[in-house]
Amino acid sequence: MEFTPPARPRRRPSLTPMIDVVFLLLVFFMLASRFGTEAMMPLPLAASGGDGYSGPPRLVDIAPESVALNGRPVADLPAALAPLMTAPDDMVILRGRDGADLQRVVDVAETLRAAGLSALVLVE
Repeated sequence: MEFTPPARPRRRPSLTPMIDVVFLLLVFFMLASRFGTEAMMPLPLAASGGDGYSGPPRLVDIAPESVALNGRPVADLPAALAPLMTAPDDMVILRGRDGADLQRVVDVAETLRAAGLSALVLVE
């Protein structure tokens, strides 16, 4: 004759570990995220229309190690652009080349904005 052991009452799972994990995740994401405004750089798209292009060509090729204006390498881009510009709001076209990363393009754009140029267009 077999006897079965008496059935133990079923224990309810403890919610304490789950609550601890949720609070740890909450603290982690609060510390890992950045609060505040992001830096934005307004760049019109070439296909968005707007004012037409006028004047001499102003195409800036941005490579990882160099910058070229109309196909010729330049060391001081704002100074090389000055003879081609009639006003600070003349359009300058920026194009990333040879695997230039986004930070490099942003650095060149910030340099041009600091020089007073306001109409920068980013193309692929």
